[in-house]
This record gives sequence, C-alpha cells and structure tokens, in this order.
Amino acid sequence: MSTQSEVSHSIGATIPAEVSRRLKRRYAAERRFQAYGIGAIMIGLMFLLIMFVSIIQAGLPAFQETRIRLDVELPADKFPDDPAEQTAEGMRLVGWTGLIQQAIRDQLQPETRADALAMHKLLSPNAEVGLRDIVVADPSLIGKSVSVWLLSAGDVDAIVKGTMSRDVPETQRTISDRQLTFIDTLEEQDRLRSQFAFTLFSAGASSYPESAGIGVALVGSLYMMLVVLCLALPIGVAAAVYLEEFAPKNRWTDVIEVNINNLAAVPSIVFGLLGLAVFINFVELPRSAPLVGGLVLTLMTLPTVIIATRAALKAVPPSIREAALGIGASKMQSIFHHVLPLAAPGILTSIIIGLAQALGETAPLLMIGMVATVFTYPETPMDPATALPVQIFMWSGLPERGFVARTSAGIMVLLTFLIFMNAVAVYLRKKFERRW
Repeated sequence: MSTQSEVSHSIGATIPAEVSRRLKRRYAAERRFQAYGIGAIMIGLMFLLIMFVSIIQAGLPAFQETRIRLDVELPADKFPDDPAEQTAEGMRLVGWTGLIQQAIRDQLQPETRADALAMHKLLSPNAEVGLRDIVVADPSLIGKSVSVWLLSAGDVDAIVKGTMSRDVPETQRTISDRQLTFIDTLEEQDRLRSQFAFTLFSAGASSYPESAGIGVALVGSLYMMLVVLCLALPIGVAAAVYLEEFAPKNRWTDVIEVNINNLAAVPSIVFGLLGLAVFINFVELPRSAPLVGGLVLTLMTLPTVIIATRAALKAVPPSIREAALGIGASKMQSIFHHVLPLAAPGILTSIIIGLAQALGETAPLLMIGMVATVFTYPETPMDPATALPVQIFMWSGLPERGFVARTSAGIMVLLTFLIFMNAVAVYLRKKFERRW
C-alpha cells in the first residue's frame, strides 16, 4: 500500500513540467500578495502607533499641575459682614490678588521691587479664583491665616515638569534666573508640589494654559449628545422601518433612498451652513447653544442611522415575517413584535456609531458659532457652551507652550470616549447578535 508521499510523487510525475512551473509561479504570486497585505497592515499599525505615542507624550504633562503653598491672611475688614453676601458674587470685589501677593512677599522676602514683581509672576493670574472658592466654601476662615495650595503660573509649571529647560540662556526662556532661584527656595521649603490636574476636568476656557480646562466643553458635548439621541433614535428608526417595511416601491421612494445615501456622503460643514441658515437665521435660536449644535448633528447623523437600521432590518430572515403573518399577526405586529427585537443589535450599533461620529465633529459647530469663549457651565441646552472638539481646535491655534499639552490631553480624552463608544457598540453587537 503506497504512502501519501509516494502517491503525491506519482501524481507529480504525471504533471507536465510547464504546468508545474505555472503552479509554482501562481503560488509565488499568492505568497507575494499575502506579504504585501501583511506589509500594508504593519505600515498602517506603525503610523497609528506613532500617532498615539506622539499624542500621549505631548499630552501627559497636562494631567499634572504645579501648586504653591502660601499662608494667606484674611483680614475680616476686607470682607462683607453680612453672611448672605459671603458668596462668590458678593466677594467678587475683595482684593484677592493683593492678599496673595502679600502672602508670597512675606514668604520669600523680596529685596527689591523687581524681586517682588518676579515673585508675583510665579502664581497663575487665576490663583485668586482658587482662593475665593476656598473662602466661599468655608466663610469661617475669614479673619484667620490659612495655608492654601494655589495654582502656579504656566512657566513655573513647565520648569517643574521639565518641559522647559532651565539650562538654556535666560534670553531664550520666558522665566528669569531670579524666578528660578525663587522656585528652588520654594522647593527647599516644601512649598511646591505636583498633583493630578483636576483643573483640566473642572475648569472652562481660559487665556492662561495652566487654568484652562475641558469641563464646560464636556457638559456642552453631553447636552448635544442627549439632543442627538432623543431625535436621531426615534426619527431614524421610524424612517428606516417605513422605507424598508411599509413604503411602496416606486419612483418617489427610490428618489428618497438615493438622497439619503447621498446625504451620508455630504461634507459635515454643509450641515453647519444649513443649521446656520435654518436654526439661527430663520428660527432665531441662540448662537453657541448646545440645542442648536444637537439639531445640526442630528441632521448629519440621521442618514447613517437610517442606512444602518435598514441593513439590520434586511438581515432578519423573511421567514420570521412570514411565520408571524401565518399565525394571524398583522403586519404592524410582525414588525414591532418580531422583526425589530431581532434587529435591535444592529440598530443599537448604528445609534452608538452615529453618536460617536457626532461627538467628534468640529466643522458644523464652527459654523453655528460654538467657538465662543465660555467660562461658566451651561445649566440648560439653551445656554452658551462649547464642545470638546471645538475646544481642542481653539487650543491648537494658541501660541503658549502650555496649550500644546492641553490640546493633546483634550485629544486623548476625546479618543477615549470614541474608543469606549465603539467598544460598547461591538459588545452589544456580539452579545445580542443572532446567527441564522
């Protein structure tokens, strides 16, 4: 009985030499094609890795902030006596800057007026906001000396983190040698520390990088995503169900389907122009409002939701519909009781992907004026706000060194949300998917 190798050898002996050469060339071409494909994938992954590494390296310093500990005197005569006025608005005119400057002078003992001015620049101009918030939270501190950790200036933060070299000549840095001496003194006195940058997630827009944050932008994006979810889900699913299950197949539905497919490929800035013309100029809704942003993003997301939902409905076998109709269910019952539940994984996936797409859009929001500098949190979708992609875009155009790290940190946060939403979509798809 012949072995397998002997059989192969006997078969190979019967193949003409020309055919054998052609087979070798074919197999070699197939291996080359596979190598090209693997090479293309590796090149793509390499560039993706380079992008992520560069973003993370530039953005990690933004997640740390430097603070200086000062013993600040809070004389009672500088504050309102009425407890009802001891609020952020009531104490807005208190000389917070003077109190802070006096505290740092008492600590470092300047010899000249130039030294005093150099000391004042060690702290962020918005450090007074931090001190005011501490006193507003605990008015019993009035009349006492309190030890507080206040936000340092951006240049001090850069020196402490090492993003600015102190070895270059003084003329090539934005911080003087005298200020470096003060920084060393504060470190020796254990009055300088780095901590997690809560300011990045709690503050709003600011012209100073050390006190700028994405808090307001995150709330604005949340409001817009809620508007998109509340509108795109029912409208998109209803339109898809009608077109796929109920609409007659004629010229008009063909025109509607072609236009929906075309709208999915329209540049997003066109939707911004539409929102500007309709919602702001015609309906006269307020500019920079998350409601307007949500309406514009809904228009942009609807084609994606409709197309993906129709694909999910088509994936349900016709036998499901026929079985439901065969036992006496109406067409409406067969759709809503049987087809839609089975298509739910695909519909959920389309909604999440649509939300992720809307979350990352910038161009349409620029057209409706969401580039305003907003310092306070929006309380309703009608209040002025900005969005996370727009905030990143605004930071990217600012010249200060600290905004480079802020921009990359914002991108990291945005990518985290997008990756999370896509991961949820994949999970839901795998969890509820039914194979026929």
